Amino acid sequence: MSKNLKSLIVMVLISMSAIAQNKPFWNEVHEFQKKDSISMPESNGIVFIGSSSLRMWTDLEQTFKSYNAINRGFGGSELTNANDWIKELVLVYKPRQVVIYSGENDIASGATAEQTYDRFLTFFTNLRKHLPKANITYISMKLSPSRSKFSDVVLSANAKIKDYISGQKNTGYIDIASKMLDSNGENRPELFQADMLHMKPAGYEIWTKKITPYLKKK
Repeated sequence: MSKNLKSLIVMVLISMSAIAQNKPFWNEVHEFQKKDSISMPESNGIVFIGSSSLRMWTDLEQTFKSYNAINRGFGGSELTNANDWIKELVLVYKPRQVVIYSGENDIASGATAEQTYDRFLTFFTNLRKHLPKANITYISMKLSPSRSKFSDVVLSANAKIKDYISGQKNTGYIDIASKMLDSNGENRPELFQADMLHMKPAGYEIWTKKITPYLKKK
């Protein structure tokens, strides 16, 4: 290999690294990569990908240990961010199943139900392209008390996503939104932390009960 070609390759690699570091959530992704460099999760596991409701589920991997769960939630992320980092946070693990919790931050940032659905569809299509045999499961967006003004949009986006998934093979839709409401269809503040957005252990207990039947054994 000529000296000039070597120099060109080095420059390209440096440029690619710089571009990656300028993408949102680079630091969070880099932390996952450092963790993997110490102990890489086994392939053929179940990747949980999405926003802070997953990131703050600190015992998720232990809860679903028998399923070889890998928690790759990163706080504040949207569906577009999950798609941007699909290689680093999903594909690298060659999972048999991908469980998604994302979209709530999209709507809180101003996305409509249709836009949120379109972003989901882009991510889903990308996952299916690279993981044709993997099960893809979507956890419905919850109705957070602090974001009650977005409830109609959340429910509309959930419905669109559910309708699409129902027509796809090897997929699942988990309704946790309705399971976090009381008998009158009202929010249960006791399930949430003081910010009325992130959950207490009681909220995750509901999630665990609802999610477990949808997880695929090896």
